[in-house]
Amino acid sequence: MFETLGSLTASPWIYALVAVSIVLDVFLPVLPSGVLVITAAAAAAAAGAAGPVPVPEQVPDILLLLVIATTASVLGDMAAFRLGRRGGARLDRAIARSRRLTRAHERLGTALARGGGALVVIARFAPAGRSVVSLGAGKTQRKVAEFLPWSVLAGMAWAGYSVALGYFGTQWLGTQWLGTALSVVALFAAGALAAFLVRRPEAPAATA
Repeated sequence: MFETLGSLTASPWIYALVAVSIVLDVFLPVLPSGVLVITAAAAAAAAGAAGPVPVPEQVPDILLLLVIATTASVLGDMAAFRLGRRGGARLDRAIARSRRLTRAHERLGTALARGGGALVVIARFAPAGRSVVSLGAGKTQRKVAEFLPWSVLAGMAWAGYSVALGYFGTQWLGTQWLGTALSVVALFAAGALAAFLVRRPEAPAATA
């Protein structure tokens, strides 16, 4: 799988693929947006360590990747937020059809209902946590001014962590496929930790 994803980083379309995947995975949490970001960052690190200057079109720009990942994350959050505001019963039925979103609502719903800006950031790393918190904030009629700054912070934290994993992991290990694989494991580990934190009764509950 990593070889297939790695070949995609040789195309300028990698930026569009990353952006679309990140925007849509708020509705389809199975999309590998984090894996795409890590793979692109790992490719940039591997190309930089190769010696000769590579062809620019074949190497993802690390800063552009960071900006695109952050922006796409916020856009996806706000789309889900708006949908949560207007979805009503139809949205509830749509969520009920998704086993993963249903489980997330059952496990994280109580914690996320308490609100809290820090919880928005932590939930960004949890499996389906982004979907639950964005839709939930919209359904509870939170103001955009309350939700948007925390969404931006969450997007920056997630994008920065994912890009750093792929880039510095590959630089440290010296092998792109190994750096990518271990970085993906680290991303999933962060997701497991985030899911544990938002489920804890004492999870952060600062006012968003």
